Amino acid sequence: MNVSRLIPTAAVAGAAILGLTALTACSSSDAADHRYGGKLNVVASFYPMQFLAEQIGGKHVSVTTLTKPGVEPHDLELTPRQIGGLSDADYILYLKGIQPAVDDAIKQSGSKDVVDASTLTALEDHGTETGADEHGHEHHGDEAGADPHIWLDPVKYAEVAKGVGKSLEKTDPDHAADYRKNTDALVTKLDGLNTAYENGLKNTTTKTFITTHSAFGYLAERYGLTQEGIAGVDPEAEPSPARIKEIHTIAEKNKVSTVFFETLASDRTAKTLAKDTGLKTDVLDPLEGITDRSKGADYLEVMQSNLAALQKALGAK
Repeated sequence: MNVSRLIPTAAVAGAAILGLTALTACSSSDAADHRYGGKLNVVASFYPMQFLAEQIGGKHVSVTTLTKPGVEPHDLELTPRQIGGLSDADYILYLKGIQPAVDDAIKQSGSKDVVDASTLTALEDHGTETGADEHGHEHHGDEAGADPHIWLDPVKYAEVAKGVGKSLEKTDPDHAADYRKNTDALVTKLDGLNTAYENGLKNTTTKTFITTHSAFGYLAERYGLTQEGIAGVDPEAEPSPARIKEIHTIAEKNKVSTVFFETLASDRTAKTLAKDTGLKTDVLDPLEGITDRSKGADYLEVMQSNLAALQKALGAK
Protein backbone atom coordinates (compact mmCIF):
# COMPACT_ATOMS: atom_id res chain seq x y z
CA MET A 1 0.00 0.00 0.00
CA ASN A 2 1.48 3.30 -1.01
CA VAL A 3 0.84 5.64 1.90
CA SER A 4 3.68 8.08 1.26
CA ARG A 5 1.33 10.60 -0.32
CA LEU A 6 -0.92 10.46 2.74
CA ILE A 7 1.84 11.87 4.97
CA PRO A 8 1.81 15.69 5.27
CA THR A 9 4.54 17.30 3.20
CA ALA A 10 5.27 20.22 5.54
CA ALA A 11 8.83 20.42 6.80
CA VAL A 12 9.41 18.50 10.03
CA ALA A 13 11.79 19.62 12.79
CA GLY A 14 12.34 18.36 16.35
CA ALA A 15 11.43 15.12 18.07
CA ALA A 16 7.93 16.28 18.98
CA ILE A 17 7.12 17.15 15.39
CA LEU A 18 8.61 13.87 14.19
CA GLY A 19 6.45 12.00 16.65
CA LEU A 20 3.36 13.90 15.56
CA THR A 21 4.16 13.14 11.91
CA ALA A 22 4.57 9.44 12.67
CA LEU A 23 1.22 9.42 14.48
CA THR A 24 -0.43 11.20 11.55
CA ALA A 25 1.07 8.72 9.10
CA CYS A 26 -0.17 5.77 11.12
CA SER A 27 -3.70 7.11 11.44
CA SER A 28 -3.80 7.98 7.72
CA SER A 29 -2.53 4.52 6.84
CA ASP A 30 -5.13 2.92 9.07
CA ALA A 31 -7.85 4.92 7.33
CA ALA A 32 -6.61 3.83 3.91
CA ASP A 33 -6.36 0.19 5.03
CA HIS A 34 -9.90 0.35 6.36
CA ARG A 35 -11.18 1.87 3.13
CA TYR A 36 -9.62 -0.74 0.86
CA GLY A 37 -9.52 -3.61 3.34
CA GLY A 38 -5.72 -3.51 3.48
CA LYS A 39 -5.55 -4.20 -0.27
CA LEU A 40 -3.73 -2.48 -3.12
CA ASN A 41 -6.05 0.06 -4.73
CA VAL A 42 -5.91 -0.86 -8.44
CA VAL A 43 -7.62 1.02 -11.28
CA ALA A 44 -8.02 -0.77 -14.64
CA SER A 45 -8.99 1.04 -17.84
CA PHE A 46 -11.37 -1.60 -19.27
CA TYR A 47 -12.24 -5.29 -18.97
CA PRO A 48 -9.12 -6.99 -20.45
CA MET A 49 -6.97 -5.01 -18.01
CA GLN A 50 -9.41 -5.61 -15.14
CA PHE A 51 -9.27 -9.38 -15.72
CA LEU A 52 -5.48 -9.40 -15.54
CA ALA A 53 -5.41 -7.29 -12.38
CA GLU A 54 -7.97 -9.49 -10.64
CA GLN A 55 -6.43 -12.80 -11.71
CA ILE A 56 -2.86 -11.82 -10.83
CA GLY A 57 -3.58 -9.58 -7.86
CA GLY A 58 -5.96 -12.04 -6.24
CA LYS A 59 -6.79 -11.36 -2.61
CA HIS A 60 -4.21 -8.59 -2.34
CA VAL A 61 -5.92 -6.10 -4.65
CA SER A 62 -9.15 -4.12 -4.82
CA VAL A 63 -9.84 -3.53 -8.52
CA THR A 64 -12.11 -0.90 -10.03
CA THR A 65 -12.59 -0.33 -13.76
CA LEU A 66 -13.07 2.97 -15.55
CA THR A 67 -15.29 1.31 -18.18
CA LYS A 68 -18.53 -0.04 -16.74
CA PRO A 69 -20.16 -3.18 -18.22
CA GLY A 70 -22.11 -2.40 -21.38
CA VAL A 71 -20.15 0.77 -22.22
CA GLU A 72 -18.32 0.83 -25.56
CA PRO A 73 -14.67 1.34 -24.44
CA HIS A 74 -13.47 3.34 -27.45
CA ASP A 75 -15.96 6.13 -26.83
CA LEU A 76 -15.59 6.29 -23.04
CA GLU A 77 -15.90 9.70 -21.38
CA LEU A 78 -14.67 9.90 -17.79
CA THR A 79 -16.49 11.64 -14.96
CA PRO A 80 -14.65 14.19 -12.80
CA ARG A 81 -14.84 11.69 -9.94
CA GLN A 82 -13.15 8.99 -12.02
CA ILE A 83 -10.43 11.40 -13.10
CA GLY A 84 -9.87 12.52 -9.52
CA GLY A 85 -9.72 8.92 -8.33
CA LEU A 86 -6.69 8.19 -10.50
CA SER A 87 -4.47 10.20 -8.17
CA ASP A 88 -5.62 8.01 -5.26
CA ALA A 89 -4.75 4.74 -7.01
CA ASP A 90 -1.80 2.66 -5.86
CA TYR A 91 -1.52 1.05 -9.28
CA ILE A 92 -3.07 1.84 -12.69
CA LEU A 93 -3.23 -0.66 -15.55
CA TYR A 94 -4.32 0.56 -19.00
CA LEU A 95 -3.75 0.04 -22.72
CA LYS A 96 -2.52 3.22 -24.33
CA GLY A 97 -4.09 4.18 -27.64
CA ILE A 98 -7.48 2.53 -27.36
CA GLN A 99 -9.24 5.04 -25.07
CA PRO A 100 -8.14 8.64 -25.67
CA ALA A 101 -10.01 9.96 -22.61
CA VAL A 102 -8.17 7.51 -20.37
CA ASP A 103 -4.80 8.33 -21.92
CA ASP A 104 -5.32 12.03 -21.27
CA ALA A 105 -6.57 11.55 -17.71
CA ILE A 106 -3.68 9.30 -16.72
CA LYS A 107 -1.15 11.72 -18.20
CA GLN A 108 -2.66 14.58 -16.19
CA SER A 109 -2.96 12.58 -12.97
CA GLY A 110 0.77 12.42 -12.33
CA SER A 111 0.39 8.91 -10.90
CA LYS A 112 3.65 7.01 -10.53
CA ASP A 113 2.69 3.33 -10.54
CA VAL A 114 1.17 3.27 -14.02
CA VAL A 115 1.57 0.32 -16.38
CA ASP A 116 0.78 0.57 -20.11
CA ALA A 117 0.02 -2.93 -21.39
CA SER A 118 1.03 -1.97 -24.93
CA THR A 119 4.65 -1.78 -23.74
CA LEU A 120 4.59 -5.39 -22.49
CA THR A 121 4.33 -7.03 -25.92
CA ALA A 122 5.04 -6.08 -29.52
CA LEU A 123 2.26 -4.24 -31.34
CA GLU A 124 1.89 -4.97 -35.03
CA ASP A 125 0.41 -3.36 -38.11
CA HIS A 126 -2.32 -5.29 -39.88
CA GLY A 127 -3.11 -4.73 -43.54
CA THR A 128 -6.42 -4.50 -45.34
CA GLU A 129 -6.88 -8.25 -45.20
CA THR A 130 -7.33 -7.95 -41.45
CA GLY A 131 -9.61 -4.95 -41.77
CA ALA A 132 -7.16 -2.12 -41.15
CA ASP A 133 -8.87 1.25 -40.86
CA GLU A 134 -8.33 3.30 -43.98
CA HIS A 135 -9.72 6.44 -42.36
CA GLY A 136 -6.90 6.91 -39.86
CA HIS A 137 -8.89 6.16 -36.69
CA GLU A 138 -6.78 7.24 -33.75
CA HIS A 139 -7.10 4.50 -31.15
CA HIS A 140 -3.70 3.01 -31.89
CA GLY A 141 -0.50 2.49 -29.97
CA ASP A 142 2.68 4.50 -30.30
CA GLU A 143 3.33 3.20 -33.80
CA ALA A 144 1.12 4.70 -36.47
CA GLY A 145 -1.39 2.11 -37.58
CA ALA A 146 -0.53 -0.38 -34.82
CA ASP A 147 -3.39 -2.67 -33.84
CA PRO A 148 -4.18 -2.37 -30.10
CA HIS A 149 -6.31 -5.55 -29.74
CA ILE A 150 -3.50 -7.63 -28.23
CA TRP A 151 -5.71 -9.40 -25.66
CA LEU A 152 -7.48 -11.43 -28.37
CA ASP A 153 -4.27 -13.36 -29.02
CA PRO A 154 -3.75 -15.70 -26.01
CA VAL A 155 0.01 -15.74 -26.60
CA LYS A 156 0.35 -11.96 -26.56
CA TYR A 157 -2.06 -11.71 -23.63
CA ALA A 158 0.16 -14.14 -21.71
CA GLU A 159 3.16 -11.91 -22.43
CA VAL A 160 1.23 -8.97 -21.02
CA ALA A 161 0.20 -11.04 -17.99
CA LYS A 162 3.85 -11.80 -17.21
CA GLY A 163 4.70 -8.10 -17.38
CA VAL A 164 1.78 -7.17 -15.13
CA GLY A 165 2.85 -9.81 -12.62
CA LYS A 166 6.39 -8.43 -12.45
CA SER A 167 5.14 -4.86 -12.06
CA LEU A 168 2.82 -5.85 -9.20
CA GLU A 169 5.74 -7.59 -7.48
CA LYS A 170 7.68 -4.35 -7.68
CA THR A 171 4.77 -2.21 -6.47
CA ASP A 172 3.87 -4.54 -3.60
CA PRO A 173 6.95 -6.65 -2.79
CA ASP A 174 5.41 -8.01 0.43
CA HIS A 175 3.13 -10.22 -1.68
CA ALA A 176 5.51 -10.90 -4.57
CA ALA A 177 5.38 -14.68 -4.10
CA ASP A 178 1.60 -14.72 -4.48
CA TYR A 179 1.73 -12.51 -7.57
CA ARG A 180 4.25 -14.90 -9.16
CA LYS A 181 2.07 -17.89 -8.31
CA ASN A 182 -1.06 -16.25 -9.70
CA THR A 183 0.75 -15.14 -12.86
CA ASP A 184 2.03 -18.66 -13.50
CA ALA A 185 -1.47 -20.07 -13.03
CA LEU A 186 -3.00 -17.58 -15.48
CA VAL A 187 -0.27 -18.11 -18.07
CA THR A 188 -0.87 -21.86 -17.86
CA LYS A 189 -4.58 -21.28 -18.60
CA LEU A 190 -3.73 -18.99 -21.52
CA ASP A 191 -1.28 -21.56 -22.88
CA GLY A 192 -4.09 -24.12 -22.76
CA LEU A 193 -6.39 -21.71 -24.59
CA ASN A 194 -3.75 -21.21 -27.27
CA THR A 195 -3.45 -24.97 -27.71
CA ALA A 196 -7.23 -25.30 -28.02
CA TYR A 197 -7.29 -22.66 -30.76
CA GLU A 198 -4.35 -24.22 -32.60
CA ASN A 199 -5.97 -27.66 -32.62
CA GLY A 200 -9.52 -26.42 -33.17
CA LEU A 201 -8.71 -24.25 -36.20
CA LYS A 202 -6.07 -26.41 -37.84
CA ASN A 203 -8.34 -28.02 -40.44
CA THR A 204 -11.19 -25.86 -41.75
CA THR A 205 -13.13 -25.54 -45.00
CA THR A 206 -12.27 -21.84 -45.26
CA LYS A 207 -9.74 -19.62 -43.51
CA THR A 208 -11.65 -16.36 -44.02
CA PHE A 209 -14.11 -14.78 -41.62
CA ILE A 210 -16.04 -11.50 -41.84
CA THR A 211 -16.53 -9.18 -38.84
CA THR A 212 -18.13 -5.79 -38.30
CA HIS A 213 -15.34 -4.81 -35.90
CA SER A 214 -11.80 -5.51 -37.09
CA ALA A 215 -10.53 -6.52 -33.66
CA PHE A 216 -9.25 -9.97 -34.53
CA GLY A 217 -6.10 -9.27 -36.54
CA TYR A 218 -3.74 -10.79 -33.97
CA LEU A 219 -5.97 -13.84 -33.54
CA ALA A 220 -6.22 -14.32 -37.31
CA GLU A 221 -2.47 -14.03 -37.74
CA ARG A 222 -1.75 -16.41 -34.88
CA TYR A 223 -3.94 -19.21 -36.25
CA GLY A 224 -3.46 -18.79 -39.99
CA LEU A 225 -6.81 -17.13 -40.66
CA THR A 226 -7.85 -14.04 -42.63
CA GLN A 227 -10.10 -11.45 -41.01
CA GLU A 228 -12.16 -9.25 -43.33
CA GLY A 229 -13.52 -6.27 -41.42
CA ILE A 230 -16.59 -4.59 -42.85
CA ALA A 231 -15.78 -1.14 -41.51
CA GLY A 232 -12.35 -1.19 -39.87
CA VAL A 233 -11.29 -0.98 -36.25
CA ASP A 234 -14.04 1.45 -35.21
CA PRO A 235 -17.09 -0.68 -34.30
CA GLU A 236 -19.48 2.20 -35.01
CA ALA A 237 -18.04 3.20 -38.40
CA GLU A 238 -20.17 2.92 -41.52
CA PRO A 239 -18.62 0.94 -44.39
CA SER A 240 -18.34 2.55 -47.83
CA PRO A 241 -20.40 1.16 -50.74
CA ALA A 242 -17.15 0.04 -52.33
CA ARG A 243 -16.22 -1.93 -49.22
CA ILE A 244 -19.65 -3.59 -49.10
CA LYS A 245 -19.25 -4.67 -52.72
CA GLU A 246 -15.77 -5.97 -51.98
CA ILE A 247 -17.06 -7.98 -49.01
CA HIS A 248 -19.71 -9.57 -51.26
CA THR A 249 -16.98 -10.74 -53.64
CA ILE A 250 -14.77 -12.01 -50.83
CA ALA A 251 -17.62 -13.98 -49.25
CA GLU A 252 -18.41 -15.73 -52.52
CA LYS A 253 -14.81 -16.43 -53.45
CA ASN A 254 -13.77 -17.81 -50.05
CA LYS A 255 -16.95 -19.76 -49.26
CA VAL A 256 -17.70 -17.63 -46.21
CA SER A 257 -20.83 -18.74 -44.37
CA THR A 258 -21.15 -16.24 -41.54
CA VAL A 259 -20.95 -12.52 -40.79
CA PHE A 260 -19.89 -11.87 -37.21
CA PHE A 261 -21.11 -9.01 -35.05
CA GLU A 262 -20.51 -8.17 -31.38
CA THR A 263 -22.52 -7.49 -28.26
CA LEU A 264 -21.53 -3.88 -27.47
CA ALA A 265 -22.10 -2.36 -30.91
CA SER A 266 -24.97 -2.27 -33.40
CA ASP A 267 -25.58 -5.44 -35.43
CA ARG A 268 -27.42 -3.54 -38.18
CA THR A 269 -24.59 -3.60 -40.73
CA ALA A 270 -23.88 -7.28 -40.20
CA LYS A 271 -27.53 -8.26 -40.57
CA THR A 272 -27.98 -6.13 -43.67
CA LEU A 273 -24.90 -7.61 -45.31
CA ALA A 274 -25.92 -11.14 -44.34
CA LYS A 275 -29.38 -10.63 -45.80
CA ASP A 276 -27.97 -9.30 -49.06
CA THR A 277 -25.51 -12.19 -49.43
CA GLY A 278 -27.58 -15.01 -47.97
CA LEU A 279 -25.12 -15.52 -45.12
CA LYS A 280 -25.74 -16.38 -41.48
CA THR A 281 -24.91 -14.12 -38.53
CA ASP A 282 -23.27 -14.99 -35.23
CA VAL A 283 -21.42 -13.33 -32.36
CA LEU A 284 -17.64 -13.04 -32.22
CA ASP A 285 -16.96 -11.14 -29.03
CA PRO A 286 -14.00 -8.72 -28.96
CA LEU A 287 -14.10 -9.01 -25.16
CA GLU A 288 -14.02 -5.31 -24.45
CA GLY A 289 -16.58 -5.82 -21.67
CA ILE A 290 -18.62 -8.55 -19.98
CA THR A 291 -22.40 -8.16 -19.79
CA ASP A 292 -25.38 -10.45 -19.31
CA ARG A 293 -25.36 -10.88 -23.11
CA SER A 294 -21.82 -12.26 -23.12
CA LYS A 295 -21.42 -15.95 -23.92
CA GLY A 296 -19.39 -16.63 -20.81
CA ALA A 297 -18.69 -15.20 -17.37
CA ASP A 298 -15.09 -14.15 -17.96
CA TYR A 299 -12.31 -13.83 -20.54
CA LEU A 300 -11.52 -17.54 -20.70
CA GLU A 301 -15.13 -18.64 -21.11
CA VAL A 302 -15.90 -16.06 -23.81
CA MET A 303 -12.74 -16.98 -25.71
CA GLN A 304 -13.90 -20.61 -25.67
CA SER A 305 -17.27 -19.46 -27.05
CA ASN A 306 -15.45 -17.49 -29.76
CA LEU A 307 -13.50 -20.61 -30.69
CA ALA A 308 -16.70 -22.63 -31.03
CA ALA A 309 -18.26 -19.90 -33.19
CA LEU A 310 -15.20 -19.78 -35.46
CA GLN A 311 -15.10 -23.56 -35.78
CA LYS A 312 -18.74 -23.61 -36.85
CA ALA A 313 -18.40 -20.70 -39.29
CA LEU A 314 -15.15 -21.91 -40.85
CA GLY A 315 -16.25 -25.53 -41.17
CA ALA A 316 -13.75 -27.10 -38.78
CA LYS A 317 -13.14 -30.78 -39.47
